[in-house]
Amino acid sequence: MSEKMTDKKKAMLKIQQLSFALVEANLYLDTHPTCEKGIAYFKKHKAALEAAKKEYEKLYGALNADNALENGSKKWDWVTTPFPWENERSDG
Repeated sequence: MSEKMTDKKKAMLKIQQLSFALVEANLYLDTHPTCEKGIAYFKKHKAALEAAKKEYEKLYGALNADNALENGSKKWDWVTTPFPWENERSDG
């Protein structure tokens, strides 16, 4: 990737990576439901994903409409900023 990655993009990439890890762990645990290492891996990555989402939303706004009024907001900010999946424009 030749363009410089913004902190916002890095944060979203981290969320995507952790989400992928959880899907893969889920599939593994479907066939190995008593694997202690698999369960520990799932729990560790689930906690990391929750923390990453919370940090993203604190810095950049809600990841989905369900969380649009978190943090005591009294304004519906969901529609006033780019949606998380929208690409940021670069002017250079």
